[in-house]
Amino acid sequence: MKKTLGILAATTALAGAAQAEDFNVVGSWSSLPLHNQYEAPFWTEVLPGAGDFNVELTTHNQMGLGLSEIYPLLGQGVYDVAMTVADYAVGDAPELEGLDVPLVALTADEARAMVDAARPMVEEIFRDRFNAEVLAIAPYPPQVVFCNAEINSLADLEGLQVRASGRMTAIFLEALGAEGVNVSFSEVPGALQNGVVDCAVTGAGSGYSAGWWEVSTHLLPIPLGGWDSVVTAMNADRWDGLSADVQATIEAEIASGFEDPAWASAQDALVNDIACLTGNGECPAGEARDMTLVEVSDADFERAREVLVGQVLPDWAERAGGDWAERWNASVGAVVGVTIE
Repeated sequence: MKKTLGILAATTALAGAAQAEDFNVVGSWSSLPLHNQYEAPFWTEVLPGAGDFNVELTTHNQMGLGLSEIYPLLGQGVYDVAMTVADYAVGDAPELEGLDVPLVALTADEARAMVDAARPMVEEIFRDRFNAEVLAIAPYPPQVVFCNAEINSLADLEGLQVRASGRMTAIFLEALGAEGVNVSFSEVPGALQNGVVDCAVTGAGSGYSAGWWEVSTHLLPIPLGGWDSVVTAMNADRWDGLSADVQATIEAEIASGFEDPAWASAQDALVNDIACLTGNGECPAGEARDMTLVEVSDADFERAREVLVGQVLPDWAERAGGDWAERWNASVGAVVGVTIE
């Protein structure tokens, strides 16, 4: 009897060990706050602490991945989980541009409502285009404008070369009379310093962390690049192979341990990041810099909204094709009060 119980105990132990889940995870930019404050702690501490999970974490820039390769390689099963800016994937999925529309969300609460409305469409796109299951959508702070040239309003961008943070932002800039330029995030400081671009769009916190204040003088805090939503997704075959209990644990933990905290800090992050870049207020992240803060006028917002509704969104609807415009109007558009004609 003792021998039988011993065999059963050993078998049970082996079965328990076999249930451990090992994940290879590729995070977003390793130098930026979203990864360091939320992604890395979630995958290395929160999720392993919630169950039998072993995680090997790296980031796409540490791996040297091309930005457009991240989700296609995820779908092929090269790694289990990946997260990066949705705009990096719009070459394969132009309909995905509707997730992060410039100027329709001016606060973190508005941005999250927009993302929540778009999420069913995003989940469908990721399944169809990338063989992936969406686990979370988190924000970078609003994508604002850094300029190494004197500007006093949105109108002053006309005729300038501006690095865009995504395709829709590039089209938006061109409609304003600027020239949208494709420059990777890591190459922007050199491009600003050498005059390859006059201005560049990114999150205020990202620009602070990456030292863009060293090569730019003026900050225009209008969210021309939206919120640069970062989508975390798992290879669909890997996800479908997990038990329902494991799936439920991951969904609950990533919502409470990653997504919610990232959104909760987003609004204060913008205020703090602008203070850090301009010296207008206290900088909790370190030494405040002295960029010139350009005040955004009502006329700037009115002009930008006219361009968005009259040119940018109709252009996207044509490129996305199908019934995406109708679906966007009924979901995101209904939340933000914008209709694509």
